[in-house]
Amino acid sequence: MKNLLKVSAGILLCLVCYWWIAISARPVGHTAGDEGYPIQNKAPLAEKPYLELPLGSIRAKGWLREQLVRQKNGATGKLDELYPAVMGPRNGWLGGDGDQWERGPYWIDGLLPLAYQLDDEALKQKAGKWVEAALNSRQDNGYFGPEKDYGFEEGLQRNNSRDWWPKMVMLKVLMQHYSATGDERVIELMRGYFRYQLQHLPETPLDNWTFWAKYRGGDNLMAVYWLYNITGEQWLLDLGKIIYEQNYDFVHAFTQTSMTSEKGTMHCVNLVQGLKTPSVFYQASKDKELLYAVDKGLEDLKRYNGMPHGLFGGDETLHGNNPTQGSELCTAAEMMFSLETMLQIQGKSSFADHIEKIAFNILPTQITDDFMSRQYYQQVNQVRITRHVRNFDVNHGGTPLCYGLLTGYPCCTANMHQAWPKFTQNLWYATPDNGLAALLYAPSEVTATVGNGDVVTVEEVTDYPFKETIAFIIRPEKGPVSFPLHLRVPGWCNSATVKINGKEEDRAKRGSMIVLDRTWESGDRVELVIPMNVTVSRWYENAATVERGPLVYGLKMEEKWKRVDEEIAHGGTSYFEVTSDSPWNYGLRELEQQEFDVEVDGEIASYPWSTGKAPVRIKARASRIPSWKLYNESAGPVPYSIMQGMQYNENIEEITLIPYGCTTLRIAEFPVIGKHTVF
Repeated sequence: MKNLLKVSAGILLCLVCYWWIAISARPVGHTAGDEGYPIQNKAPLAEKPYLELPLGSIRAKGWLREQLVRQKNGATGKLDELYPAVMGPRNGWLGGDGDQWERGPYWIDGLLPLAYQLDDEALKQKAGKWVEAALNSRQDNGYFGPEKDYGFEEGLQRNNSRDWWPKMVMLKVLMQHYSATGDERVIELMRGYFRYQLQHLPETPLDNWTFWAKYRGGDNLMAVYWLYNITGEQWLLDLGKIIYEQNYDFVHAFTQTSMTSEKGTMHCVNLVQGLKTPSVFYQASKDKELLYAVDKGLEDLKRYNGMPHGLFGGDETLHGNNPTQGSELCTAAEMMFSLETMLQIQGKSSFADHIEKIAFNILPTQITDDFMSRQYYQQVNQVRITRHVRNFDVNHGGTPLCYGLLTGYPCCTANMHQAWPKFTQNLWYATPDNGLAALLYAPSEVTATVGNGDVVTVEEVTDYPFKETIAFIIRPEKGPVSFPLHLRVPGWCNSATVKINGKEEDRAKRGSMIVLDRTWESGDRVELVIPMNVTVSRWYENAATVERGPLVYGLKMEEKWKRVDEEIAHGGTSYFEVTSDSPWNYGLRELEQQEFDVEVDGEIASYPWSTGKAPVRIKARASRIPSWKLYNESAGPVPYSIMQGMQYNENIEEITLIPYGCTTLRIAEFPVIGKHTVF
């Protein structure tokens, strides 16, 4: 009997020890296999401060849902009908004899998350057709994707089907598919493909077929680490090192400044896609020099090429910060994704500020309200949208400013769809302390597992970015639940206030994180108040830009839209020009005495991003500058705001500024009139 008790005690002790080791070894925030929890990095990768939630956990509400619905009813939901030459059944990714490069995967990279965020079965089926084709293309040697180097008789670009770059986009699609469905075929395909890469990259490196993969290998590296966090196979870390070493050396380029300070040195989409690469590899190397390089790169980009909307002059390559230089739509979409990736890895709230700056200013204005047409480039000071050869690096037959489905290059037609769905996916994160973090703000709802395995839904009720109050309503699935709620205070906000059920709980300074760790009852209401003061920033030729919160403001101008039915490149049949009879050549009067009057609508429109429905208006005093005229179909050179003897109309007018994202035509960088024009 004693021996039996000893054996039983020994077994029990072993079980307890095994349980303790398992619990102790589990990284905070949980790893793959812990049902309901997001994936944390496995050792030796550095732990992430914010963890992406499963696709479908976050649902848009309010104006953001309306934005996603417009995508569904617009080009995102029907691009195969609108652009059948590439997105139709002949596409090589579907097994056809047509285009087998980036454009098909680009589209699905936005369509698939949109389908699950809207829980739309028709969109799921449409995206699923591409996913199934990719999964079924897997070969015994691990390769997947198109095999034949077919091009179209219409003259579309012909590329080698073995090019590494398009596979990187499809890997992003497959990871999202797995996040939404748990389809284990994704794991087997990626394991086989990465073994194929491990075998073949030494002889056929990233730039073997085209140079794109060399600059965009960070997307490949992300997928490798994602799979490692699920399987724990060490050879994946070896592959990651090979990919990083074959990638363009962004660390050297950023730290030496030469790339970001000189015009024409870098293709801008390559640049913003590569921006995340040092941060992604930092997870393995833990070398802080990589993070320093990214910070310096961003700082220099702003100094030498930056614009108030968060991007930079880049009408294909870097082109300075003149407000009439173009900025490409693909750059906006990929810059947001890079910043979202970096935010999860580094946890810097300034990255969230930057994401919102791009999302709330560039995206709404560069795509039409019905999500059927887009600009290839946009201008900060944009007073005419016409077919004309301007001072851009690449002019695309004079159409890149014109709204159309295929104006400029078709890459933006395919790539614009990811921006809003990925923004929605990154509104909320899980945290290593088993809580939730709201890092980007917009009306939404999240359902997630928190604390000790409790399920909670948090509804975010707000008219942000137009208004200052963001409310969070907590609804546990079963009774009270304890977990920490992390809230970001934007860098532009001097001081934020937090109330819980009407009682003030905390105040916090700009750029900080508020952590509310407590037991939550159903119906508990948290209010975050982030006051939005009107500020003025200085840009090209010391011009002034008016800002409020995350929004840049531009001159409100009347619009005259003209459809042009004329054959253009790549089979397109029409585009829109936009002109105005409104005066635009205003300078802001003395800023030291300027009093900006702010008008905010009590109720905002379901879709607020239009000139006629702009929910915020800022009144300012200004005078016209007769010498500031059109030049080459754009606003002429901005008069320098310290110019002595600048001639201007003595008549002072009240002008109306509206959010940049609500404008089509605008001036957003104004000369300043007055004796004291330098702060």
